[in-house]
Amino acid sequence: MSDGEFMSTSVEEIQTGGGLHASRAIFTVLEVALLYAGILLYIWRWQYTCPRAWIALWALVLVGHMLHRDTLGGLGLIWTELRSSARLALPVALVIYLPLLFYGFAHHSLVLLPQMWQSLGPALGYGSWCVVQQYLTQSYFHNRLMLVIRNRHLSSALIGIMFSAAHNPNPLLMIVTLLVGFLFAEIFARHRNIWPLALVQAVGGLLLAAVIPDALIHHMRVGPGYFFYGLR
Repeated sequence: MSDGEFMSTSVEEIQTGGGLHASRAIFTVLEVALLYAGILLYIWRWQYTCPRAWIALWALVLVGHMLHRDTLGGLGLIWTELRSSARLALPVALVIYLPLLFYGFAHHSLVLLPQMWQSLGPALGYGSWCVVQQYLTQSYFHNRLMLVIRNRHLSSALIGIMFSAAHNPNPLLMIVTLLVGFLFAEIFARHRNIWPLALVQAVGGLLLAAVIPDALIHHMRVGPGYFFYGLR
């Protein structure tokens, strides 16, 4: 199935007519900027001063889906393109996993435990959070950027930058998410499915947290929490 079959009808509308194209492109850019700014504000301030602000941000996402007439296929939430996406995500996973596994076992920071089920709950919780991240990053932001940026590689690069900036000021996470965010965006642009991407991120994140000392990664915290790590 081609990429074009997944696009919502709003894509055709944006690509027709000078005035219509310009007005819808401006609206889409403002929509992306508004929501992304809201997410950054929530990370840095609102989660402490107004913790329920995420409800308003989530409402903006849903309104955006309705206005753009997005489909589940276009958002990458159904099983279509799953195999094709996974085929491209597998090499990325190997590049991430193998060095982490080698480093972890070599430094005895990664061991096989007999009662792994005790960690199943937190692992599933983190995996669910990775699904949310890929949904926002790819299904929402990347879909919107591809409406106004015809160069797929440029839109993927912008997604990588946005994904990295959301992990500020954690330097290690910013580097990793910049590279992975770009590669994931390239995969999503070809095959609309977020599930393999979320799985690769979840396993990679758990491995990273397991083998990298907390003194360097600050328990994978971002925003103000990065600076507060270790404080009583």
